Amino acid sequence: MKKPTINIGILAHVDAGKTTLTEHFLFNSGAIRMLGSVDKGSTSTDSLDLEKERGISIKAATTSFEWKGTKINLIDTPGHVDFSSEVERALCVVDAVVLVVSAVEGVQAHTLNIWDSLQELKIPTIVFINKIDRQGADAEATITQIERDLKSKPVVLYASENDGLTNATSIPVFNTGNHSPLKEKSIENILESNEYLLERFLNSELITDDEYLKSIRKLTIENKVIPTYTGIAKNNIGVTQLLDGIIDYCPISNTVNTDELSAFVFKLEHHKVFGTMAYVKVFSGELSSKTTIYNYTQQLETKINQTKQLHETKYIDNVVLESGDIGVITGVLGTKSGDILGKPEGIPKLPQLHIPVLSVQVIPDNNADYNNLAAALEQLDKEDSSLNFKWFKAEKELQLLLMGQMQIEILEHVLKERFLIKASFTEPEVVYKETISKKAEGYIRYWMPKPCWAIMTFLIEPAPLNSGVSYRSIVSQNDVHIKYQNEIERTIPKALAQGILGWEVTDVKITLIKGEDHNVHSRPGDFNLATPMGIMQGLKAGGTHLLEPILSFEIKANEALLGKIVSELSTRRATFDTPEFKDDVFNVKGTIPVATSLDLSIKLNTITSGKLRLRLQFFGYNTCPKGEGVARKYKGVNPLDEAQWILHRRGAYKADERVI
Repeated sequence: MKKPTINIGILAHVDAGKTTLTEHFLFNSGAIRMLGSVDKGSTSTDSLDLEKERGISIKAATTSFEWKGTKINLIDTPGHVDFSSEVERALCVVDAVVLVVSAVEGVQAHTLNIWDSLQELKIPTIVFINKIDRQGADAEATITQIERDLKSKPVVLYASENDGLTNATSIPVFNTGNHSPLKEKSIENILESNEYLLERFLNSELITDDEYLKSIRKLTIENKVIPTYTGIAKNNIGVTQLLDGIIDYCPISNTVNTDELSAFVFKLEHHKVFGTMAYVKVFSGELSSKTTIYNYTQQLETKINQTKQLHETKYIDNVVLESGDIGVITGVLGTKSGDILGKPEGIPKLPQLHIPVLSVQVIPDNNADYNNLAAALEQLDKEDSSLNFKWFKAEKELQLLLMGQMQIEILEHVLKERFLIKASFTEPEVVYKETISKKAEGYIRYWMPKPCWAIMTFLIEPAPLNSGVSYRSIVSQNDVHIKYQNEIERTIPKALAQGILGWEVTDVKITLIKGEDHNVHSRPGDFNLATPMGIMQGLKAGGTHLLEPILSFEIKANEALLGKIVSELSTRRATFDTPEFKDDVFNVKGTIPVATSLDLSIKLNTITSGKLRLRLQFFGYNTCPKGEGVARKYKGVNPLDEAQWILHRRGAYKADERVI
């Protein structure tokens, strides 16, 4: 009989101690016999050399153990904001999350971003307040901060004693005979969320601690309360109590009784023996070795070589992965991280913690490595699709989208160690977009040299900011056959990859208003070739303007620093609300262009001597003021140069096929 399974994610701001906590989970459960150390680079879940050197998690690591008859699949996620895409994919497959917060630093900027996604996906959460022995630790203040900043209802099950001292420890709150303010507040949070217990309380009925504890599981699963624990992960204090809490309060992974496959690839990893290993969660149906499956995202069939399941820190081969399971499949050619296998129903929408808005070129130190570097970047793009790798062959440019400087360091290391390629990165540039300025038509008649025939008129109109691209056809299938209309729709995203100003075109409404095919000369490829020409003609007629990426920010600091901070923001084209004050601290929210915020964190930390909280999140794209922003040349063959474009697409002219 299959054991009950809980899929848990461990999330935190960088350096909160989640990898150390994971290590003690494995040790206490008997999955490992010897404890590893983050400082010594010997932990079970940090397997990359650079993770061991730097003492940080870069990739989401999956492991497994058993506790009190329940199998726990655990995903240890990166804490650094540059690796948010790893966290995003992990959140799609977990049943619950342990959010680790340092008792010294408290709720930090990235913690807030994580929390927003947990709320959006309605993922039950347990909080572990770590490092209560560190100088400056204040668990009670952290609990208050969790309640205030996360707008949540913590129920403290294990409080701290002797904060900031070497003899700090974790003590139970319920069933002790004592009534502390923390217990009273926790009971208040339970009662506010449980009408039955509240009614009994108001009627002066006796409610036992056990009754309060029994109510917590349902309230946690409904995201109404947060069970909260304290401890010292490195000293194994509070860890077994937290493990008990996972069993007591987190939901068992749902099993859906249907034969129809629905699974999500949350990580791709390269293995020296097995090749590409795809980590998946099965939402319905099953996966087994030597079977053929349909990749919904890539629209292709692919064959599984082997299925594997984690047992402690090792793999069991050729198991059947059933609904609710997390496992590994190998041999699935063409598969990328973030892909949906089978049907998409029931798979959570991928949250967006952070959007990459910086572009870099990757240049091999040795020109002989150019093709190998391109192949390596294509592989890394499969493993992390947020890299959005583009290969502009005509210009010999290899381009990636990134989150920040830390990611560059990691990629340099991976290219050198895994692919044996030394490469350098250009300075990051802001990724702009463009949109049409006024409504216009784009007409194209492609009928020479025969055999070919594709005649189309597109109406291109401005759409609301951040609405993306919409397309429809009002042309009869008698004028343009349905198979050609499908080809036009399929080609639209590629046709918008570069506009008049050299950037991706967005926020447009496109309508095919006229069209004509030929019953002898037309082929689907004719409409594929002609669509970019028609779209570019419309963009040229309507004109385009730049859109720039915008971040939202929230700053908390001492009110004495308000003048300096506001002055700094004003020089960077930031807009912000009236600051709010509480005690001697101000809180200000607003928006700022990415272009002027690249060194904002460094500058504000200098102004405040590091004593501030800065939270930055992707907000959207907005119209770029005249004189700001950067236009760039079209890369590859421009469809506006129709003669050369036709020669290129018909194979007479070699250029970049990847950006068509």
